[in-house]
Amino acid sequence: MYIYNVTTNIEDSVHDQWLSWMQKTHIPEMLATGKFTQAKMCRVLVEEQMGGSTYSVQYTTDSKNTLTKYYTEDAPVMRQKSLKLFADKMVAFRTELEIIGEF
Repeated sequence: MYIYNVTTNIEDSVHDQWLSWMQKTHIPEMLATGKFTQAKMCRVLVEEQMGGSTYSVQYTTDSKNTLTKYYTEDAPVMRQKSLKLFADKMVAFRTELEIIGEF
């Protein structure tokens, strides 16, 4: 199992709009790609020097191959949607995690 983690810092001026969009639109669209089995959204509890609020969304997928398919088939469109709405109001970075065990 793999986790595709997207960490985003969002400016306060669009925070509520972004949070609503993530919960009602973006995360459901990500799950609708069929590439992810679940998603967890977490607030990062560290005060950023740049201000704003930081969140981590963790999308669980079954394999590296499925994640690669997401990158080629879905990622460009999904990223473009967020940039169109929040381009200069957010900073995001992505991390791939391999689940070694659950205890």
